[in-house]
Amino acid sequence: MDKSERFDRGFENRKEVLGAAHVEKSWANADDFNRPMQKFVTESCWGDIWGDTTLSFKTRSMLNLGMLTAMSQHHELSVHVKGALRNGVTTGEIRAVLMQAAVYCGAPLALAAFRVASEAIKAYEAETSTA
Repeated sequence: MDKSERFDRGFENRKEVLGAAHVEKSWANADDFNRPMQKFVTESCWGDIWGDTTLSFKTRSMLNLGMLTAMSQHHELSVHVKGALRNGVTTGEIRAVLMQAAVYCGAPLALAAFRVASEAIKAYEAETSTA
């Protein structure tokens, strides 16, 4: 598979998980400085890793929620909570992932993740109820 196929597959996977508007805006806002990073993430992360069908998008989303909580990456966590909901992860499953993160990563990280997730869930519900 050549780079353009990796990019195309990654771009489609990225849009499916994160929403077309978010991804297209990120790509459109890329400049000469950060475009190579956007391209790298699209090809490697979204093309190669998310393109591997060994794990479902739902499973990958739940893994991301736990890892992003552990790393205290709130912006990415918010984006991936919405992606998880798009991938069929229920709010109950999101809660269970964050509860497990509380045990393994610590209560402060999990509490922050719950705050971020609550806002992301509300925003996702508002977006999808008007669509």
